[in-house]
Amino acid sequence: MARQAKTLPPRRTDAKKLSGSEKAAILFLCLGEERGSELMKQLSVREIEKITRAMSVLGLISAKVAQDVVAQFVHDLASGGGLVGSVSVAEKMLHSFLPANEVAAIMNKTRVPIEARLVWDRFSAMNENLIANYLKSEHAQTAAAILSKVPPEICAKVLPLLGEERMQEVIERMISLEAVPFHMMRQIEETLQNEIVTAGSQPSAPDVQQRMADLFNRLDRDLFSRLSEKLEETVPETLAKIKQKMFTFDDLMKLDQQSLAQVIRAVGGNTLPMALRGSTKEMREHFLSVLPSRSRDMLVEEMASMGPVRGSEVRTAQTLMVETAKELAENEVIMLPISDDDQLIE
Repeated sequence: MARQAKTLPPRRTDAKKLSGSEKAAILFLCLGEERGSELMKQLSVREIEKITRAMSVLGLISAKVAQDVVAQFVHDLASGGGLVGSVSVAEKMLHSFLPANEVAAIMNKTRVPIEARLVWDRFSAMNENLIANYLKSEHAQTAAAILSKVPPEICAKVLPLLGEERMQEVIERMISLEAVPFHMMRQIEETLQNEIVTAGSQPSAPDVQQRMADLFNRLDRDLFSRLSEKLEETVPETLAKIKQKMFTFDDLMKLDQQSLAQVIRAVGGNTLPMALRGSTKEMREHFLSVLPSRSRDMLVEEMASMGPVRGSEVRTAQTLMVETAKELAENEVIMLPISDDDQLIE
């Protein structure tokens, strides 16, 4: 170990640049295998994975950095010439208190290059329809290899979208799948990165417009009004398309009576009276008109007894009602008002 410390230059020269996981890994190295193992038993599997991953790539740690990270070991480290963190050190420590199969699982994740982990994390986070459409054009064996790297909850959503026959074939290959050769898996990862992950991370114009519509829905009305005046001058056509995708509290008046009643029932509590405190007389009367007489009287009484309320509370209540309406529409309980360019065709 001493000869190795002389030949390997320190990889960490500034304790301030170390991540939390790296600092924790240094602490475990300072504690030694026995004491470090006892402490690691108190951690969750996820915490162990993070510390193990950091420990595996630490390399040579200078005594000064170790002293800065773990002040209570200053005197021990000052004459120790630094520490070396490696895969073998981390694996040996894990074996002292974990079963062999759990150690193997943790180390397999640790040995995967960071770039590859990012590819799979990003791929797994994509829409399941997009993943399924991509896998439909791939060989069943390749699809099985890809899904073997995807979390089970994602696989459960993707597989049914492949069609029953294709799903059956892919599942059979997943069941009998052996270890995929390293070079083949790297090729798959590079392909996913170039063809799917990178392309999927670039939002289309309609996606951007919808996100902006969702953002504008949450802005203060006066602020949005001022912004609109300027945007009308700079990007009038795009702003018009964004407005078509917007659904505001005022748009609830465009719902049919049955749909509006569904929204009112869904929000419950004092959301409706709070939301109506900031609305026009016409809108309040419209909401009251869809309620049974008993509920209408209770709402009027509740609004009268509320007293002064904050504008922020009113906007929060109105936003909640809008989000509830959109959620009901997504679940096909109600239908939102359609825009002028999306009229129903008989």
